[in-house]
Amino acid sequence: MKPASKRIDDIPPEFFEEIEGFLAFLELEKGLSRNTVESYRSDLAACSGFLKKKKKAGSWKEVESFHLTDWIYTLNEQAYAVSSLARKLTALRVFSRHLVREGVRPDDVTELLYSPKLSRRLPGSLTADEVEALLNAPDTTTPYGLRDQAFLELFYASGLRVSELCSLTLQQVDLDNGFLRVYGKGSKERVVPMGSKAVAALHRYLDSGRPAFVKAKTGSAVFLSERGSAISRKTVWLLIRNHARTAGITKPVKPHLLRHSFATHLLTGGADLRAIQELLGHSDIATTQIYTTVDSARLLSGHDKHHPRNAGK
Repeated sequence: MKPASKRIDDIPPEFFEEIEGFLAFLELEKGLSRNTVESYRSDLAACSGFLKKKKKAGSWKEVESFHLTDWIYTLNEQAYAVSSLARKLTALRVFSRHLVREGVRPDDVTELLYSPKLSRRLPGSLTADEVEALLNAPDTTTPYGLRDQAFLELFYASGLRVSELCSLTLQQVDLDNGFLRVYGKGSKERVVPMGSKAVAALHRYLDSGRPAFVKAKTGSAVFLSERGSAISRKTVWLLIRNHARTAGITKPVKPHLLRHSFATHLLTGGADLRAIQELLGHSDIATTQIYTTVDSARLLSGHDKHHPRNAGK
């Protein structure tokens, strides 16, 4: 795996070396995804750019807590969302601890920084009828439709992340036993079932759809683009949006919404939270527990709407 790309145009030279080393550490040693590493790079580039422009400090060794506080206040004035501010603070804190470990600084400069209270937004989900309409939207008389129905079925049946679906290879698929071997965040491996309908849709695509996309240099990716390469996340997002329109779904539908629907519907059906955690590949049960909030919110809404003691309020 190559380290994160060097983009020195937006990182002042006096701050670049430490950031470059930190990004390489995240990607090569911690195994974080390229997208996550790029998010850290973007936040640290913005912070160092501010420090340079405002002449706050000439290097990371000279940075003080109030310098970083000034940056946070500047962002707050620009009406950044609380979630964005929290992400930027996380980037600073992880980076600061790295500087201490590497001996660049003797102290953690972020210890006294204020962290905004982050209220977690409840994930949305599709109804069972909406899911059914979406899964039936592709025209399965064409290779494109067979492909799209297969990945839609797989999304909903297995709760995959879009990156996991796009990188899925033939070697990871066991159609006979009906499961996938998935490599998620940090290259952590998990085994997830597909369900009979997803298996059937994948069978149809592999037999009658995928061969139409294969080119001379095609590898082992399951889902292919017109060029014969692995389908991209952007393409998947556009296809899901188009199929949602065809299905008559008015709410915005993105790949992650199918993952949320997978988890919410499993919980509503009585599945164990620990099992859902394993299927989703969450390292922390607290991440999965947000779906209990979603289910509780639905129960409260139903009670408020239908219970006779709430009539006419």
